Amino acid sequence: MDDRTSGSSAAPTATIRSATRAGTACPEPVEGKYVDSALSRPAKCTLVTSSELWTRATADRYDAEEDEMSSGAVLGPTLDFLAELAGDGRALEFSIGTGRVGVPLRKRGVPVVGIELSEHMAAVLRRKIDEDALPVTIGDMAATTVPGKFTVVYLVYNTITNLLTQDEQVECFRNAARHLTPGGRFVIELGVPPLRFLPPGQVAVPFDVSERHLGFDTFDLVEQILVSHHLTRDGDDGRYRRGSSRHRYAWPAELDLMARIAGLELDLRVADWDRAPFTQDSAKHISVWRKPA
Repeated sequence: MDDRTSGSSAAPTATIRSATRAGTACPEPVEGKYVDSALSRPAKCTLVTSSELWTRATADRYDAEEDEMSSGAVLGPTLDFLAELAGDGRALEFSIGTGRVGVPLRKRGVPVVGIELSEHMAAVLRRKIDEDALPVTIGDMAATTVPGKFTVVYLVYNTITNLLTQDEQVECFRNAARHLTPGGRFVIELGVPPLRFLPPGQVAVPFDVSERHLGFDTFDLVEQILVSHHLTRDGDDGRYRRGSSRHRYAWPAELDLMARIAGLELDLRVADWDRAPFTQDSAKHISVWRKPA
């Protein structure tokens, strides 16, 4: 899994978020604050905010590294997919980051609202579009609520894995459900853990080896935790930047059960934004759950 740490090298199935929640699950929603306000946190939660992990410099670097992944050719199918589900309604992006998806979706005419844990990431987004056009609330995607209802809530780039316990991931589904209109959809983009490539006794799988970047994942198969490790060359002087981040991976069937707990039902599962069939060989999936009308 290519993930959004400060040493990342972006790839189409990247995760790229090191911000995670820690501690207990948060069953009670909390109303967030807009980006220029203080972070609002549930009293029952212990948070490791991405503002503590993402400096302004790393947020800027992440956005620059993601420039290639923000091209129309790459994002076109994603935007088509989400715009179709949004229809005449509004879209809510959990963990909107620097707006790689949310900003161009808004420019297509879909009203978009975002929730983002990192004030630094949201500040980069704000340089691209003003708050009236795309409001962003600073808060935890598993517990923060925003006004109104949405026809689609989406969470891309493997970011559900930033929530490091099953309970927290369930709360994310519940939070999506409480924001959806009847008949609305919750969309997740998530990689399939490459455990088939792990021979007996091995705990690491490389996902990127190039002159600029070395990336590999290590797995804790008991806790379903993977750690993405990155060594990224900085400039031409031979120096490398090292980074790592922890993620909890979840299987498609496990996500379906989380959805059922939240009152949602599976509507669609495909291998990519072009709707290729999901098979045992698929490296990722796009899953859509529907809130009953």
